[in-house]
Amino acid sequence: MPRQCPVQQVICSNRRECSYPRGAATRKWWPRTGRRGKLSELLTEPGHRATAVESLRHRIGTSTLEARLRRHVAVLAGDVGERNVWRPSALHAAADYIRGELRAFGLDVGAQAYEAYGVRCENLEVAIPGRCDEIVLAGAHYDTVPGSPGADDNASGVAGLIEIAGALAGLRPERTVKLVAFVNEEAPFFYFGEMGSKVYARAARRRGDAIRVMLSLEMLGCYSSAPRSQTYPPVLKWFYPDRGNFIGFVSNLRSRRELRETVRAFRASSDFPAESLASPAFVPGVSWSDQLSFWRAGYPGVMVTDTAFHRNPHYHRPSDTPGTLDYPSMARVVEGLHGAIGRLILAVSPELGSKRVPGGPSRWRSR
Repeated sequence: MPRQCPVQQVICSNRRECSYPRGAATRKWWPRTGRRGKLSELLTEPGHRATAVESLRHRIGTSTLEARLRRHVAVLAGDVGERNVWRPSALHAAADYIRGELRAFGLDVGAQAYEAYGVRCENLEVAIPGRCDEIVLAGAHYDTVPGSPGADDNASGVAGLIEIAGALAGLRPERTVKLVAFVNEEAPFFYFGEMGSKVYARAARRRGDAIRVMLSLEMLGCYSSAPRSQTYPPVLKWFYPDRGNFIGFVSNLRSRRELRETVRAFRASSDFPAESLASPAFVPGVSWSDQLSFWRAGYPGVMVTDTAFHRNPHYHRPSDTPGTLDYPSMARVVEGLHGAIGRLILAVSPELGSKRVPGGPSRWRSR
């Protein structure tokens, strides 16, 4: 029988009454205050804020992070270029690059291989074990549509995934964190085919993996402060900014609680503008990434995106090249995502009255 998550044990051990079922850690009694709230509210309460999160922007080598993100994108979208089953050598070169970068952080990289159109395809996974069976998973696809080098879509997401993995390396968090580079998100696999994320999510469900939330890093590199640089599906334009200078968090309706917690954790870690939307999956763009596979497997999922074709004029075109991305903004987003994931895998220790945010950002200074 799986043992109870230490996150719940820590919370329940200080409650006046304890009748919580497993998985109920998102609601709890606050010791001495009689206050109820969500887990993420506890994690961002001023009296419990971690100095490590507060100092992320100050301690991180931002210029070094920018340079590393730029290098990853340059290799994937420049040296490798278009990468899909129609160009198997490029697809394999991209996988080998990602694997090598993750191993350089001292991480063990697992591969989930399967065959598509006669080509060996791999999902690449890094797991940082926690002290309970709950999992926070972040993923990004590394393939491209035919004819595009895919700098924003999705070398930017993969670059962020690599750096977040490196920043979290060597930790022992409360919740397990998994970081996965997915193959075959793009056509002809998307929606109906054997997407890499579909293969992974089905296997996770068969294993009984307790995935608390899946974060799909889908295009992180395009930003603009120009008026009317941002478009939306019908109606939404009346409720959101017309400038594309924010990062978006998007979920289906069933994942709206996880969406709120993720956005709250991001905003507690970064001052970069963020907007969120919980919407029916049929709204154009809402389901257009790997989180769809996890929704179908019964897991909550959130897409993190610069909104793709609603902002980026180079979407799915040959002009989606490394030189079109905004690396300073991208670095700030990756900082914030690192901090958000750190908060989501933490447990609070009431005895100490503080919490530890894993993954010292100083790692970026030395590379």
